[in-house]
Amino acid sequence: MIVILGPTATGKTAIATRLAATINGEIISADSRQVFRGMDIGTGKDLSEYMVDETPIPYHLIDIVDPGTEYSLFNFQHDCYRAYDEIVAHGNMPILCGGTGLYLESVIRAYPIVEVPMNEALRTRLQPLSLDQLSEMLAKLKKLHNHTDTESRERVLRAIEIETFYRDYPQKVENSRKVIEPMAIFGIYFDREVIRQRITQRLKERLENGMIEEVQRIVDRGVSHERLQKYGLEYKYVSLYLQNKLSYDALFEELNIAIHQFAKRQTTWFRRMEKNGISIVWLDGSWSIDEKVQKIVNSLKI
Repeated sequence: MIVILGPTATGKTAIATRLAATINGEIISADSRQVFRGMDIGTGKDLSEYMVDETPIPYHLIDIVDPGTEYSLFNFQHDCYRAYDEIVAHGNMPILCGGTGLYLESVIRAYPIVEVPMNEALRTRLQPLSLDQLSEMLAKLKKLHNHTDTESRERVLRAIEIETFYRDYPQKVENSRKVIEPMAIFGIYFDREVIRQRITQRLKERLENGMIEEVQRIVDRGVSHERLQKYGLEYKYVSLYLQNKLSYDALFEELNIAIHQFAKRQTTWFRRMEKNGISIVWLDGSWSIDEKVQKIVNSLKI
């Protein structure tokens, strides 16, 4: 498997599709929001990029569930492995491409993730505890990468249930690991100021080209503003704008800042992966797409 990662606005998809066209590859998306149908402009889901020299590039894990549907790390890893097996069966090269660090790392490190049954006895025992107490308990069971698992009582209960299962049945968990080897990992980087300019310019274009209307269509289809705001960034801030909680100028300013902060968090995640032993070959984003693809091909001796 080849992995292409990087923070938002670095042009990962264009590189991955050009590479796929060169080496008979298929793309597996590692983007936590591109799985949702109709969430296109806000997620940068430009399907025209999957057409290279009039040849369609096969892709997976894009437009597979409706907005509002729960889609977890377990779902992603299961779907990713299934796509991987299909691509290999075709005799093609799987190319995992995206910027969602947890999704990427779950495959790169072969996180053992199993389907965990509900534990009614455990839930009964935990019933008297407050959300804060449950969150403290979960923090002792696992390292919390974000606040997703602790945003509601049901989610934290489920997370404790899963971690308890992992502790009690380590062999079942270990047997669920799917190690993919060899795996070559490439990252795309730009100078910080260039990334800032790219993010701001892209946001202007998205707002001018229908992003607000896209979010309104999702609301019209019955997805609540509360749910939209959990998708973060574009969907959170446009949702607030549609509810007249933000002016247009405030929408642009606050969303622009939030995306810059998000890109910084992504970069921090990837650097942490490197510190923990994952080898990433970094490619200069200022090179042309063809130059970056050739660098990948040369390094793999394809």
